[in-house]
Amino acid sequence: MKKNLDKAEREQLAALQAMTDDEIDTRDIPEAAEANWDRAHRPGLYKPLKKSVTMRLDLDVIAWFKEHSEGGYQTEINRTLRKHMLRHEARISRKSPHDGARA
Repeated sequence: MKKNLDKAEREQLAALQAMTDDEIDTRDIPEAAEANWDRAHRPGLYKPLKKSVTMRLDLDVIAWFKEHSEGGYQTEINRTLRKHMLRHEARISRKSPHDGARA
């Protein structure tokens, strides 16, 4: 729902829009801690490119995903694979470059 702005609000926004970034006083806005960015995401805005593939999966695996998936079994399989991929990447990035385990 779009809010109707009064005249003072419209003037304030117009003045802000006319300023350069350096002119805007942001001292009252605290910096976001680096740790906050680890969990940052843009729900609903990130849409990775999809590619249709043919895979041979075990029948019981397909049956399980079909039975336990609310948004479609293929979507759930993709979500499961993505979680596995991200956990693996996080594990690799935490390892020391001196232990020889980096891919």
